[in-house]
Amino acid sequence: MAANPTSSTGQSLAPGRPIVFRNGLVLTMDDAHHVLKNADVLVVDGLVRSVGVGLDAPADALEIDATDGILMPGMIDTHRHMWQTAMRAYGADWTLSQYFVWYYLQHGKAFRPQDVYAGNLLSAIEAIDAGVTTSVDWSHGLQTTEHADAAVDALEAIPGRFILAYGNIQRGPWEWSTEKAFKDFYSRRIDGKGDMLGFQLAFDVTGDPEFPERAAFEVARELGVGVTTHTGVRGATGDDSVRLMYENGFVGPDTVFVHASTLSNDSYHRIAACGGSVSVSTESEQSAGQGYPSSWKVRQYDIPISLSQDTSVWWSADLFSAMRTTLGADRSRQHFEAHLRDDTVTNLDLRCEEVVDWATRGGSKALGMDSLIGSIEVGKKADIVLIKNDESPVMFPIVHPYGHVSMQAQRGDVHTVVINGNIVKHEHKLVGVDLARAKTVVEETVDYLTSTLGESEWDAGMHPEVPEKQKFENPYTYDKR
Repeated sequence: MAANPTSSTGQSLAPGRPIVFRNGLVLTMDDAHHVLKNADVLVVDGLVRSVGVGLDAPADALEIDATDGILMPGMIDTHRHMWQTAMRAYGADWTLSQYFVWYYLQHGKAFRPQDVYAGNLLSAIEAIDAGVTTSVDWSHGLQTTEHADAAVDALEAIPGRFILAYGNIQRGPWEWSTEKAFKDFYSRRIDGKGDMLGFQLAFDVTGDPEFPERAAFEVARELGVGVTTHTGVRGATGDDSVRLMYENGFVGPDTVFVHASTLSNDSYHRIAACGGSVSVSTESEQSAGQGYPSSWKVRQYDIPISLSQDTSVWWSADLFSAMRTTLGADRSRQHFEAHLRDDTVTNLDLRCEEVVDWATRGGSKALGMDSLIGSIEVGKKADIVLIKNDESPVMFPIVHPYGHVSMQAQRGDVHTVVINGNIVKHEHKLVGVDLARAKTVVEETVDYLTSTLGESEWDAGMHPEVPEKQKFENPYTYDKR
């Protein structure tokens, strides 16, 4: 961070300084979902020390006026391929098949360690700017441990909370996870780092009855870390994947099933029985084709849900969008199912309050970090977001706070972000982040990829063929009389 960053009023934003937010509307997201009006939140030594009205604060505390704003826990993204962010929106018109071909079979193999670094660096900055204080880097582009070192270098350069979910789509997980180089990497870069840099294993279970992924699950168990896996992805991973994990005893509360869109009722029962959770990436599922966004189905089985944004090759790291699209897709399905029965929905199943919970507590529970983050409670880590924008007509009136967060607010309304008690964004500006450096390394990666593929191939990848539209003969003519 900068040597002595200051606010517009000249107050020091230096790390470690006590902070008190004054007179905000606080969504605690505690178990009772208390909503406190005109309340203060005091942060000392990286922790939430007190929440209430008219709090006393240390003389040297930084005072932040939260009047007309909403204070909420930092949002948590449980599944994001951060290494792909240097190609922002490149795949905007892709299907999932085109994504697989580009990254898995063809050009994803060309990524160098510095390209993984560039993507992770930009993605990490983008996340904290949007009030996403914890991100799972679903890093399946780690072809070598040099790529993995580069990924961690980028994450450690940004003052956010990250979980490296280590993966390698170019090899079987039973191969890379058992090699000495991988275990040495874990010892060097991860072990003992604490809660600012966590770790998972990221790999998919193909459904092979021999269950070769057993070896990788055993490594995860040996290291005491969770597994995150894409499942219920049409044409890729399905019911056999869940069954094999369940029958071999390799699922539990530390298992995150990503998407889970095309599974049978039996698979949902298995996930619920083992205490696993589902990371719903609604924007991805409804556009790329993994299957219909799964929250409408998953919640019927009381399976815990968290939210995620997948990859900026399509979408940005903005959980405001995730909440909004999840509400839309889930409610659309409720209406659709009712219409099939010639019925009408008069009361919505899914409420905004629940989706805000998924974006905060849902993530902390899925990551086994609920005792540390996910809510604004005394003793928890101070990962706090202030949504306030005095220049925006969308920020008043605030009459339904959960509805405001999930349906009205956006990243431009993120006024202040505190992570681990330190300010990383204030007055709508990032603090101590070298955005120019990120731009330079990303431009180098784009130039490298463009030259490696050639201009014509690069352009063709962005613009896949448009299928011929179905045409209908119109039996009507109209004469204006």
